[in-house]
Amino acid sequence: MTNIVISGYYGFANAGDEAMLAALLGSLEDLIPGASITVISGHPDMTRENHHVEAVHRLNFPGIARAICRADLLISGGGSLLQDVTSARSLYYYLLIMRMALFFHKPVMLYAQGIGPIRRPKARKAVRNVLQRVTMIGVRDSESRMELQRLGVTVPPIHVTADAVLSMPPVDKKIGFYLLKKHGIEGVGTRIGIAIRNWQHMTHYKEEIAKAADELVRTLGARIIFIPMQYPADAEAASDVAALMKEPATVLKESYNTVEFMALMGCMDVVIANRLHALIFASIMQVPVAAISYDPKIDGFISLIGETLCGTMETVTAKALTEDVTARLKAGGIQPEVRARLNHLRRQSLRNAYLALRVIEEHTAARKG
Repeated sequence: MTNIVISGYYGFANAGDEAMLAALLGSLEDLIPGASITVISGHPDMTRENHHVEAVHRLNFPGIARAICRADLLISGGGSLLQDVTSARSLYYYLLIMRMALFFHKPVMLYAQGIGPIRRPKARKAVRNVLQRVTMIGVRDSESRMELQRLGVTVPPIHVTADAVLSMPPVDKKIGFYLLKKHGIEGVGTRIGIAIRNWQHMTHYKEEIAKAADELVRTLGARIIFIPMQYPADAEAASDVAALMKEPATVLKESYNTVEFMALMGCMDVVIANRLHALIFASIMQVPVAAISYDPKIDGFISLIGETLCGTMETVTAKALTEDVTARLKAGGIQPEVRARLNHLRRQSLRNAYLALRVIEEHTAARKG
């Protein structure tokens, strides 16, 4: 039996990361039926229940070591694990897990990771030293590959794939309509979804989103629906914006699973977001997006699908948002070029699991030889 250990930001009720795990597991199970998979998680019971895999707490280092000792592969990813903007401590944690696998002579693969920004010289050196020893690197965009080159990572092969979530197929929108009906939202009319997060105590973007939402309600009769990607933090950010609005809006105050999130996004006519995986969910569901960036990963995804940003957290304006959303509504859905790019990204995303399988097969052959 093939044994795989997965390390990432899992078990914290973050919709994007849980979707990455679901996509990763689905792809691996399709290619390697019967594989035994253990996930390193912040809340192992939640991970076991939601994903039907073995799980070990992220701070249970003896348990992690035992799982790695049995493993044929350690997967690190997906997501932006190797960056020091939100925390340098988390970067060193993920490097430590890789070093544990290397200590036990286990192959390590980075799976659809976004690399950087890594600003501290010591952190850059630590990342280079560890990644020079891994077996395979899969990154979700070209900028991540360039960052690895700037870091001086030269030994392992580097493959540009795509975010793991992009391998997921669309889901039935009926689930989303049912969830909206529970909140009194039904019938015809324009629905605009907003998925935002707090960032560095900034308030400007919230004021601009509130003004834009008010204008869209007044001019289009739109229903404004805030969808929290990480509950309860995003619901709190949404409530801040709703409180600034003069027109009515609905803030969904529940935690949803990946299918429910995708279905909710699919029920929207446009999605405004500064959450990467809200943008990805909406795109998978063929819903146009208006993106506000706080991180290069958002710039990267929007560029990959051939779209443009509405602005950054510092520069976004109500006028730009209103004009962008109105134009997307008039266009009547995502454009053919965007759809073609998304299909290409889906194929690229599926490559991640094939690369993992290749690492396992080569490791098994070397061990037998």
